[in-house]
Amino acid sequence: MTVTPASPGSAVHTTFTIERQLKADPKHAFRAWADPASKQKWFACHGDWKTLEYRLDFRPGGSERNYTADSDGLLHAYDAHYLDVVEDIRIVYAYEMRLGDTRISVSLATVTFEPSAAGTRMLFTEQVVFLDGYPDDGMRRQGTELGLDSFEAFLEREAGGVH
Repeated sequence: MTVTPASPGSAVHTTFTIERQLKADPKHAFRAWADPASKQKWFACHGDWKTLEYRLDFRPGGSERNYTADSDGLLHAYDAHYLDVVEDIRIVYAYEMRLGDTRISVSLATVTFEPSAAGTRMLFTEQVVFLDGYPDDGMRRQGTELGLDSFEAFLEREAGGVH
């Protein structure tokens, strides 16, 4: 299936930041992003979608791919490139999203981990450009919030010894 651009050549920019207080130390929170088996368990905003391909090469210059199909069979493609990784402290990556064959957005994301009284203060900041009239209507932030909810639940299950 191909998504037809509504406004060819248009570019709409937005930036958002999400803060989370995690009940895990920075090392464990960071590892949940860095370890392919761990990240695949939580990195989804729709549990009923089918995973078509997943891989993670977590290092500066490395990449990540998460291809899923929604309930209608439409490809949701995520391809990321890691630009900066400081163990237990910071992750910076760029990624593109496609629906079918159509690129809908390109983003720069930064994730930071700081020790806090609860465990870790995590900040996720994304600078995104939506392309060719793609009508996001806040869905990217909402999907990211859902993904981070899964991330927190994963950390809590891991701390409790339930996988």
